[in-house]
Amino acid sequence: MDRAGAEGAEVRNGKGVRIALAISVALNLLVIGLVAGAVLRDGGPRGRMGNDLALGPFTEALAPADRAALRQEFMQRMPEMRDARRQMRADFKGLLLALRAEPFDVAAVRGLIAGQSERMAGRLAVGQDLLVGRIEAMTPEARAAFADRLEEGLRRGPERRGAGG
Repeated sequence: MDRAGAEGAEVRNGKGVRIALAISVALNLLVIGLVAGAVLRDGGPRGRMGNDLALGPFTEALAPADRAALRQEFMQRMPEMRDARRQMRADFKGLLLALRAEPFDVAAVRGLIAGQSERMAGRLAVGQDLLVGRIEAMTPEARAAFADRLEEGLRRGPERRGAGG
């Protein structure tokens, strides 16, 4: 392969890694937010960031009682979340080391991201199942109100979603 072809391959590989990393980070933020919200106790500090910021518009659109119940149900289904958080920190530590390594080993980065994605896929599936179950249990009126809040949150967008409301 000539030099121009090799540079083009590096650019394509770099872009793919960045996209995979962005997806992985987004999934991690989703799980971190769910975990943070789930482990906060009723009497403990309860910031909007821990409850909503990383959870996205679906859980933000839930009524507060539904959101609290969802956190409780998640912790009942996933009691090993403390270990999962430790594993996630270790994953990121390894990923940061791999990103800074010279020479750069794209296969190592892909493997680390794939491992994170596999572990998170199970947790994400549980969260989605619980969310759908919570929505299914809503009355038609509550479901319509949820849809209205979801639509409003989507209209405001992520940068303004958590501000003041």
